[in-house]
Amino acid sequence: MKAVLLDAASLGEDIDLTPLRERVDQLAVHAATAPEQCRERLEGARVAIVNKVVLDGELLEGLPELKLICVLATGTNNIDMAAAERLGIRVRNVSAYGTASVAQHTLMLMLALANRLPHYQRRVAAGDWGRSDFFCLLSPTTLQLEGKRLVIVGRGELGRRVGELAEAFGMRVDYAARPGREATDPRPALAELAPRADVLSLHCPLTEATRHLVDATLLARLRPGALLINCARGGIIDEAAALDALREGRLGGLAVDSLPEEPPRHGHALIDALDEPLNLIVTPHNAWITPEARARVVQLTAENLARPLP
Repeated sequence: MKAVLLDAASLGEDIDLTPLRERVDQLAVHAATAPEQCRERLEGARVAIVNKVVLDGELLEGLPELKLICVLATGTNNIDMAAAERLGIRVRNVSAYGTASVAQHTLMLMLALANRLPHYQRRVAAGDWGRSDFFCLLSPTTLQLEGKRLVIVGRGELGRRVGELAEAFGMRVDYAARPGREATDPRPALAELAPRADVLSLHCPLTEATRHLVDATLLARLRPGALLINCARGGIIDEAAALDALREGRLGGLAVDSLPEEPPRHGHALIDALDEPLNLIVTPHNAWITPEARARVVQLTAENLARPLP
């Protein structure tokens, strides 16, 4: 069985690919693959292994020997799933590989926003502490998490772990109903929970039901000064509306680990706004990148390769 890994560099050079090699007869490894290189590299392969390389319907139509796509991630929006199903190509992704890593990153963002870290780093760098009349700086006001309410969208393994960690800080945790299924989900809808939220954290997939889930209307329902964290996918929040709310003081802090276009080669308004005196953090989609999590991606993918095809 010939397999082709199209974007190995997305795993990092320090990750051992031996578990994958042990599951196939031949593994061709490419650090990165441009769209125009996909067909040639996948010619004759039975398995394609990808992280973010796009495999569209036209490409899949021209690969009659391809029987399996292993995605080195949970999201499969880079695969034409309808075409794969029509052509009898199985798609297998991985999940729960980075629970500890992403939950840790989420809490880091929450703590940094609550303690207004971006503001204080700028003030210290500007010399404000050295010019202070007494031993500390008292502005801006920070947020004590104990007793505050965290609303989480997404009650999978990751969302539950974030909730557990938040409870260790004494926070009260609510989980919103699954977007698009509010009528049958016994949990309160996000719109109902928003006015009570001190912190809103997103851990749900990007779907038609969650695209711009946090829009201007939802932002207006949030408690003034609430913190918003997106460690899910870019596009789940309306970034422009969130930035407006942050600039106007209606949102107390905003932290994102993903943007709609990645990498953001054409820039993004949130990146530009990092120069402004805002409680804003943008991290480069690296919540998942601990070595343990990346090694787990490889192991889970090896298990997907080991499962028989129909």
